[in-house]
Amino acid sequence: MRLTPDLLEEACQFVNPLKERELDLRGYKIQVIENLAATFDQFDCIDFSDNEIKRLDGFPLLSRLSMLLVNNNKVYKIAEDIHGSVPNLETLVLTGNNIEELQDLNPLGKLTKLTHISLMRNPVTTKPKYRLYLIHICPSVRVLDYKRVRQNEREAARRIFGSKKAEGKAKVKTFVPGEPIKKGPTPKDREAIKAAIAKASSLEEIRRLEMSLNSGSFPGF
Repeated sequence: MRLTPDLLEEACQFVNPLKERELDLRGYKIQVIENLAATFDQFDCIDFSDNEIKRLDGFPLLSRLSMLLVNNNKVYKIAEDIHGSVPNLETLVLTGNNIEELQDLNPLGKLTKLTHISLMRNPVTTKPKYRLYLIHICPSVRVLDYKRVRQNEREAARRIFGSKKAEGKAKVKTFVPGEPIKKGPTPKDREAIKAAIAKASSLEEIRRLEMSLNSGSFPGF
């Protein structure tokens, strides 16, 4: 079935338990995402679950959209420019699709506000170091496949895949004369802040300490 303006108008629209405006397009056997400009960017969440979509593309600019549910489709490709269409996307659920290779996930790295991702029951999840690779390319992600991303996973991802500046063709780092040398945290710094995280009494405090650890800034230690 085509995703026509008429179908968009007839589809169920409601305020979900998160108090967000949601458009329900489940189970229409939609194959191609199109005509979403007819929604006039009125929705926080669009549910495309249980359709036959093969490519995650075809979006107009939807600045309001923060959640996209695409469970149980046939998605194997994510548009390279998806970040330009849904720049404020925070949650992406692609459970039960056909994404196969790690590099197929690269477009997600440009979604800088993406915090919750599910790729369960995709072939790519069987690839070695899949989880660490996704954590590396999507540093904003906090929950992956319904499991919270841990600090030790972020550290492992950095060790294995290096800095984002080293991606692509830039395999070897070269010293540039006059460039300031950045010093990383010492083992003592890391142990001190990890101990503080373990003793933290609130999630907000944990997040603040994790940000300090990630940035290499350790005020008070």
